[in-house]
Amino acid sequence: MSPEPGDPLEAEGVLNPGTAWGSDGQLYLYPRLVAEGNVSRIGRARVVIADGEPVGAERLGVVLAPDQGWERSRQNAGVEDPRITFVEPLGIHVMTYVAYGPLGPRPAIAVSRDTVGWQRLGPIRFGYQPELDTDLNLFANKDITFFPEAVPGPDGKPSLALLHRPMWDLDWLRPGAGAPTPAGIVDARPSIWIGYVDLEQATRDLSTLTSVYGSELIAAPEMPFEESKIGAGPPPLRVPEGWLVLHHGVTGANVKGFELAHGARYTAGGILLDPADPRRVLARTPEPLLVPETAEELQGTLGNVVFPTAVEKIGDRYFVFYGMADSRIGVAELTHRQKGSWT
Repeated sequence: MSPEPGDPLEAEGVLNPGTAWGSDGQLYLYPRLVAEGNVSRIGRARVVIADGEPVGAERLGVVLAPDQGWERSRQNAGVEDPRITFVEPLGIHVMTYVAYGPLGPRPAIAVSRDTVGWQRLGPIRFGYQPELDTDLNLFANKDITFFPEAVPGPDGKPSLALLHRPMWDLDWLRPGAGAPTPAGIVDARPSIWIGYVDLEQATRDLSTLTSVYGSELIAAPEMPFEESKIGAGPPPLRVPEGWLVLHHGVTGANVKGFELAHGARYTAGGILLDPADPRRVLARTPEPLLVPETAEELQGTLGNVVFPTAVEKIGDRYFVFYGMADSRIGVAELTHRQKGSWT
C-alpha cells in the first residue's frame, strides 16, 4: 500500500498497520494514515488476496481520528501505529494504539466486535508497583500489543497479557531531567516489558482492559542489530516452541524526545517466550530476519526502516505486514524451516 496521490490524509505516508479478519471472511488492514504536519489517523482497507498472497488494499475510509483532547495538542496530534489482536477469551478485537497528545505518545485501547466500528476505552493506566519506585504513567510508552490467548500471570492464574515499551528519557519535557529509570533498571535504552490485565474483571467489564498490573522488563537490547533500542511488533504468535515475538531493533542515531531518528537503521528480529511463563525468554535471533533492502525500504520519510506490526495466516502460510521507510506498507512471508528456525 502506498499513499494515494492527491489525498491530503495520506500526504506524508501510509504505514505500520494492524490487521483483523472480518466476519465476512475477508482480511482487513488498518494503516496509519499521515497527513501534512505529521497528523495521523487510522484507516481501514480490504486486503486483496491473489493466489494465496496479499497483493493490494482497497480503501474503506477512516476508523479513528485524533478527535479526543488527550490525542492532540497545539503542537501535535495523532492516533498512531495500531496493533490489533483478536483476544479469544473475550471474543473481541482489541486495538492498541499510540495517542500523541499534550505529553507525547501514550498507549490507548479501542475494541470492536465487527472490525468496522471501534469503541475507545481510553488511555492505558499502569497500576502502582512499589518495587519499581516510580510511576509508569509518568513516561511515554509505545509498541503495545496483546497476546491472543490467556497466559499464566505472575500468580500462575490465567490472565491477559500485553507487551509495552516505556521510555525513560524526560529531557524532551524538562531539559536536564535525564532518564530516571525504575529501581533495578540500569539500562535506560527502550526495552520490551510485559504487563497483565485481570481476565475475570475484563470478562465482566471491558473497560478494565486499560488497567494493567505486574509490569516488568523481559528483553533489553542485546544483539548488535538492537544497539539503540528494541520494541515489540505484531501480537505474539503461538508456535510449537512457544510465543514468537517479532520485534524491531534499532542501530545508529539516537535523538532526544520523539523526533524522527534520521540516520538510524530499523531491522526486524524474533524473540521466543516461554508459554508457561511469558516473562521468560527462551531464545532470540542473533541476526535480523528482515532488513531494509528495497528502494521503498531505503528511501522515504525515515529511510532505512522495516517496522513489522501485524502477522496473519493466509491458507497455510504466514505473512508479516510492515512499514517501509515510514512511507509505505510491505508484506513478507514468514517461514518455519526447522524447529527453532524462523526466516
